Amino acid sequence: MVRGSNVAIITPFKDGEVDYRKLQELVEFHISSGTDGIVPVGTTGESPTLSHEEHGKVVETVIKTVNKRVPVIAGAGSNSTREAISLTRHAKEAGADAVLSITPYYNKPTQNGLIRHFTSIAEAVDIPIVMYNVPGRTGVKLLPETVAKLSELKNIVAIKEACGSIEQVCAILSRCDITVLSGDDSLTFPMLAVGGRGVISVSANVMPGDMAAIISLFEAGRMEESRKLHYKYWDLFRDLFIETNPIPVKTAMDMMGLLEFDVRSPLCPMVDSNKEKLRATLEKVGLLK
Repeated sequence: MVRGSNVAIITPFKDGEVDYRKLQELVEFHISSGTDGIVPVGTTGESPTLSHEEHGKVVETVIKTVNKRVPVIAGAGSNSTREAISLTRHAKEAGADAVLSITPYYNKPTQNGLIRHFTSIAEAVDIPIVMYNVPGRTGVKLLPETVAKLSELKNIVAIKEACGSIEQVCAILSRCDITVLSGDDSLTFPMLAVGGRGVISVSANVMPGDMAAIISLFEAGRMEESRKLHYKYWDLFRDLFIETNPIPVKTAMDMMGLLEFDVRSPLCPMVDSNKEKLRATLEKVGLLK
């Protein structure tokens, strides 16, 4: 169920408030472009600045708009186990197909603490869970042996790996058969080569069709075509992280006419030099008319 190109969809704002109509338009854009799944209220969706009410409404809006056409993997993580359970329960009640559950940030639990955290969520809510390992954001890393232990739970079905390490993916897959999804767009193709099954992608916000094609071509055995797309967008994969995500991807979407740039503080607009570098890269790959 969890495979292919899943977009970590941005949360559009207008005058500082969530623009739910634009969110619906973006969902339709992704479905028509071949995106395999929608992931609302993750890091790219600026979940740290959304109120609980907004978080819930974004999830509900995406689920209603998708209307079962593709899977919805709702962001439901927290550094509080109780809050993560509450968000996971809401996602299930709203009709999500799965949840994305990040490792607790700031309080930096031990590996035993991580096992207790994810086990508590899995036992409290019967919904497929995709763990999210991104130590650059959270300050804590799920070790391969911890992932293997947690994979024994029936509803922990996948992990979004954003450690920036192919070795980490190999270490996980050598210990268990959990589904691994890339959390780094630039490593999606290499991860497929060692057994990954897809991506939860920032770049898919601006090139959804080709991101999906990288994976579908690879799975069809058309590896050279998949590799060609990987290298076509290599600079873009890097430049969409030239400043803190989702600042660059929202800037790119503004340049492409997909939305008007707006982020919530403490995020802010890109510096001019980075903006021009991003514009040049978008032009090079043909995403600007």
